[in-house]
Amino acid sequence: MLEAIMSLGGIGLSAAVALGFAAKKFAVEIDPRELAVLEVLPGANCGACGYPGCGGYAKAVVAGQAGPADCPPGGAGAAEKIANILGIAPVSADPQVAVVLCQGDNAKAQAKYRYLGLHDCNAAQKIADGPKACPGGCLGLGTCARVCPFGAIEMTAEGLAVISREKCTGCRKCVAACPRSVIRMTPLDATVHVLCNSTDKGALVRKYCQVGCIACQICKKTAPEAYVIENFLARVTYEHHQLAAPAVEKCPTKCIRDFVDGYPEGSSFAPPTCGVAPGAAA
Repeated sequence: MLEAIMSLGGIGLSAAVALGFAAKKFAVEIDPRELAVLEVLPGANCGACGYPGCGGYAKAVVAGQAGPADCPPGGAGAAEKIANILGIAPVSADPQVAVVLCQGDNAKAQAKYRYLGLHDCNAAQKIADGPKACPGGCLGLGTCARVCPFGAIEMTAEGLAVISREKCTGCRKCVAACPRSVIRMTPLDATVHVLCNSTDKGALVRKYCQVGCIACQICKKTAPEAYVIENFLARVTYEHHQLAAPAVEKCPTKCIRDFVDGYPEGSSFAPPTCGVAPGAAA
């Protein structure tokens, strides 16, 4: 009995010594700054920085392979804290929010055919370039909403994706998920946008959408510096977005919207608060 106990004790002691040696021999030293950076990140692991999660970004930024402002969900606050940890000058990042450049829901935009396949925008787009007659319109199957880690996207009852300006952190995951590139990143302080993504001629747009841009040029005549017309589509020149609002009421198809006045029809989001920092509200 005593021999068995001593034998087991010897085995245990040997194993403990071996494990201790292995732990010391193969230990991976972590830069304390990496842990400090990790603590100031939002922990969303969204990948918007281009690295596999917050841990990968923290390692990269300490190694000098990424910048302090490369975490969109962290915003200016995280960038400043990271710069302090690294002992470098603060780097400012212009806050941005994602916008769905379309108002053509199922009630306002025509469909080419009835889609009964997988409830996924990428799957639908592979069948005859999608069921929407507009080649650039929102397909409304919610792929962007499902990839958003911050709950910033809702799908209206009529199948239109709408993004909350206050919940959006600018991580760009929805931009990457949209097969029609109808979601764009825009400056946070720009509230006026042309919510259309069609580059078809106006006569054709009128046939499939009630709220599409027909390139009538009225917006540009109203605020010449704030708008440009390219490929039969008006867009706001964000360098002069402060001048864009007067064209909202002039637009004959109401495809220009000032988000200060609220979100597209069918959205439950409350009118945004101007100037709110991305990720400041959940």
